[in-house]
Amino acid sequence: MIRIVAALLCLCSIGAAPVSVAQSRAAQGPARSTTQLERGNGPEPSTLDAHKCQEVACGNVLRDLYEGLVAEDAAGRLIPGMAERWTVSADGRLWTFHLRAGLRWSNGEPLDAPQIVASFRRAFAPQTAAPFAEQFDAVLNAAAVQAGEMPAMRLGIDAPDARTVRIRTTRAVGLPALLTLPIAFPVYLPAVERHGNQHTRPGRLVSNGAYRLAAWTPQANLTVEKNPRFHAAAEVRIARVRFHVTEDAAAELQRYAARDLHITETLPPQPLPALRERFGAQIRISPYIGAFWLGMNVVRPPLKDNPQLREALSLAVDRDRLTRYVTGFGETPAYGIVPPGLPGYAPAQLHWAGWDQARREARARALYRAAGYSETNPLTLELRYNTSTPHRRLTLAVAAMWRDTLGVRVRLRNEEWKVFVQNRRQRAITQVFRGGWIGDVADPRNFLAAFADDGALNWPGYDDARYRALFAKADAARSEPARNAWLRAAETRLLHGHALIPLYFYTSKHLVAPQVRGFEANPLDRHPSRWLALRE
Repeated sequence: MIRIVAALLCLCSIGAAPVSVAQSRAAQGPARSTTQLERGNGPEPSTLDAHKCQEVACGNVLRDLYEGLVAEDAAGRLIPGMAERWTVSADGRLWTFHLRAGLRWSNGEPLDAPQIVASFRRAFAPQTAAPFAEQFDAVLNAAAVQAGEMPAMRLGIDAPDARTVRIRTTRAVGLPALLTLPIAFPVYLPAVERHGNQHTRPGRLVSNGAYRLAAWTPQANLTVEKNPRFHAAAEVRIARVRFHVTEDAAAELQRYAARDLHITETLPPQPLPALRERFGAQIRISPYIGAFWLGMNVVRPPLKDNPQLREALSLAVDRDRLTRYVTGFGETPAYGIVPPGLPGYAPAQLHWAGWDQARREARARALYRAAGYSETNPLTLELRYNTSTPHRRLTLAVAAMWRDTLGVRVRLRNEEWKVFVQNRRQRAITQVFRGGWIGDVADPRNFLAAFADDGALNWPGYDDARYRALFAKADAARSEPARNAWLRAAETRLLHGHALIPLYFYTSKHLVAPQVRGFEANPLDRHPSRWLALRE
């Protein structure tokens, strides 16, 4: 264990170069542009097709380009979007959204309710393969339409007139929060018909939000400019926003210190006291509804049909040391899937969460031997992650723990984001991979739904009839306490299937330049540029 601690401390010091007084002063000064916002955005967005987006990098951009029926303010509160108001029936199953007058696309064409309905039908069409469609399984016939069992016309969304959209659901559900997701944004279908997958390119992408797409240089940056036809254009204070690809968190910090960026997507794993001394109040660390875990491919050897081996790998990871020495920004060790703090929900935990690490490691070694592995017959395993400094350091630390505790031989594989996402989804070559979930809405169901079917987000290939039954009981529950109790039972079942290795619960962490105004912490860590301003 001493070797692991030393290795972790070494990992945390990588890239933490001494800071000169000049560097420190440079990071403080408001010498960045006052007309164009420069934002770090993590990996290259996998798509700008709103219906196909499944990660934070594209979601950040799409929330600037589009607006749904419902929007969010700077603090993450729900506010009117395209709909100026909405009502719900007494049984909670019919939602009626009344649109603002004079809505227009960024090309100047009128935007009305029938177009919004047509966009929803495209989102749920089988050929679209929208990864977030399962989040809307409460919408009448949504699952059947996506499966190709019903035509899109049968989707429970219609437009009785040009300024009204009605959505029918099969159970009471917090629909307005779901309508802030990119899958619920209106896509301009004439461009899709004309250009296919290339409708997302500059000069072709037609949107309806505060900004429109101006330029996109792959693997470098993407620029949006103010959309004069947005209904609240007069309130948008920044004319242009450039989203930079910043997969390397250490390099992103250096760019911020050089005043190339106003906002970073994250912070590299460095000692927080030193960063605070350097940047002071520019560091923004806040609670964040997100869980980081490693997924295990349970449909292929060596992890298929081997729960003892999977549990051994989970037990051997010292989460306290990971969060203390590798992440180091207030993250908390995770022994469950659903983060704490969701209203009315008591998250489940692995039954050995209260054990000390020595006891866990002893149990891990026993299970490893029972699974048929030993010092003379070690397991060889591939651990895959997308290119990122924090992910590299974390996977190095986990690999060291598996090696020192069990004798596992680990091969690390890092991949560019789009390749990584494709491989993870296909489950053909993955063994253990970087996973996790950032909450789309503050609802425990959002963290558990992916494992209730064989959809695009069930990356491990988890398939358990009992889990699906518990999840179905939660959906059928008639009260919030009953629903949460069934969801907790489902989470417990999922945890003890050991298809996932929970590691920690997130905090959001950014550097924000002093001249940026309007950046507010919120649990989902969403910061649309329409709410920001630059001080001259």
